[in-house]
Amino acid sequence: MSVARTLSPVLAALALACTTALQVGQNGGSTSPAITAQDLSTRLYIFADDSMLGRQFGTQGNLKGTQYIANELAKMGIQPGGTGGTYFQDVPAYRVALSPDARVFVDGAPLTLGSDFITNFPGSGRAIPIDSLQVVYGGDLSDTTTLIPPDQVAGKAVLLSIRTPLQRNPGQILARYAGARAIITANDPRTVRPYAVTISTDTTPARVNLVVSPSVAARLVGGDPLTLRAGTLGRWVRFSSIGFTRSAAPARNVIGIIPGTDPALRGEYVALGAHNDHLGIRFAGPLDHDSLRAYNIIANRIVEARTHATPGTPGGGLTAAERASIHVNVDSLHRMRPARMDSIYNGADDDGSGSVGALEIAEAFAKSGVRPRRSLIFVWHTGEEAGLLGSRYFTDNPTVPRDSIVAQLNMDMIGRGGAFDFVGGGPTYLQLVGSRRLSTELGDIVEAVNRSEPTPLSFDYSFDANGHPERIYCRSDHYEYARYGIPITFFTTGLHMDYHQLTDEPQYIDYEHMRKVAQLVHDVALRVGNLDHRVVVDKPKPDPRGTCVQ
Repeated sequence: MSVARTLSPVLAALALACTTALQVGQNGGSTSPAITAQDLSTRLYIFADDSMLGRQFGTQGNLKGTQYIANELAKMGIQPGGTGGTYFQDVPAYRVALSPDARVFVDGAPLTLGSDFITNFPGSGRAIPIDSLQVVYGGDLSDTTTLIPPDQVAGKAVLLSIRTPLQRNPGQILARYAGARAIITANDPRTVRPYAVTISTDTTPARVNLVVSPSVAARLVGGDPLTLRAGTLGRWVRFSSIGFTRSAAPARNVIGIIPGTDPALRGEYVALGAHNDHLGIRFAGPLDHDSLRAYNIIANRIVEARTHATPGTPGGGLTAAERASIHVNVDSLHRMRPARMDSIYNGADDDGSGSVGALEIAEAFAKSGVRPRRSLIFVWHTGEEAGLLGSRYFTDNPTVPRDSIVAQLNMDMIGRGGAFDFVGGGPTYLQLVGSRRLSTELGDIVEAVNRSEPTPLSFDYSFDANGHPERIYCRSDHYEYARYGIPITFFTTGLHMDYHQLTDEPQYIDYEHMRKVAQLVHDVALRVGNLDHRVVVDKPKPDPRGTCVQ
């Protein structure tokens, strides 16, 4: 696809976004009982504002976001569902960082933490002792055919390059090198957060791995790794005083309850959820918002033209030649408006949209006088971006009996899905995942309720297919309920060019589309809450301690 033919629509889209941002926004913070596009916009411009600092798990930004949700629940008069009569369930979390006296040397020369290298951060906060290791080049992580056999890395530090962005979690690939004393990947250490937040209480020492800059990777093996034969031996790396600090980090779920109207069924709950966290602040510093967005739009269009599908990761799936072909005319962008340097991941769609959608649904039930026979429990989970940590903690330690939860409806990224965002998208597009994996009846209910809506949505079940490479069923909070045999449905309008980017901001949300999704979830909750029986589970339940399989 010609870049020249792609750039004009991109500029037009950016110009439209500038105009839309001025037309849609807050109305002073007041909202109405009904689920409306204006209310969703009002809430999202607050929740995804820069002042929330990206709402990263285990940080003050996430505390600010969760406090906003709790304040809104209190204004609605919704019953606290957390611990100690509060809206909060504290999640035990720990911040793990590299000890300040840790050092890494190559041929006796020290590397600079943050620019030359960064380590992993084991949840235990303890490292398996290492001293000096010889490096062996293991191959290209993005091409498994280049990787050397596991027996060649025993007792060494294996260096792995990454030619193109990985489309899948490399964990399974890395597991094959369990015999290596350390794994080193070539990437930009400045893009890696210099700490991790975990809920693990395991204190078992773990292997120390490194991310090193491309220039350091070349020093380790005497040249560009991608030009070398896998298995080439390199320099020796020496580690000194490698250790970690582990301290308490703030983390909490937000929980509200609306009691049911039937005394006989009030002890059962329909759960509705979203995740309140996002990615925080870009530690490598700010980027120009408009040029970043233009690049990602063009990258998506190139891949879509070749594959007829939207890539799961912005910039993912590009060939080296396609990547080199993209040239964004920054001067043209800046003639529309001055450069906007941005370092905060606002997470408007991910998952500001689900979070404020859940608030709108809660307000509709609280203020309209229409409540189901069963109770409703709303949970805004923390730590989804860190590995579903808040939802795992809640389902392991629920504030209501676990077997009283009859179903869970999860919303994550419900604010986009138009044709500009997604191949096959449109004003009624919606992906459903998991709706019949445990209960045929729940899937049928969602379909029936949708048919009764004034504007039925068009369901895309393709991402729910067994073995789908995106593994969406395993990637959001609903799975933590499903692992205990609780029927779930996951509602999402899908990934797009702003996914996990600095450009995921409120001005790009389709609020009317989002309203339709939130209304559907409200109506499904009402239908399930009024059933004269529990939703029937007619499919095998997974092992709650096993690995998720889609």
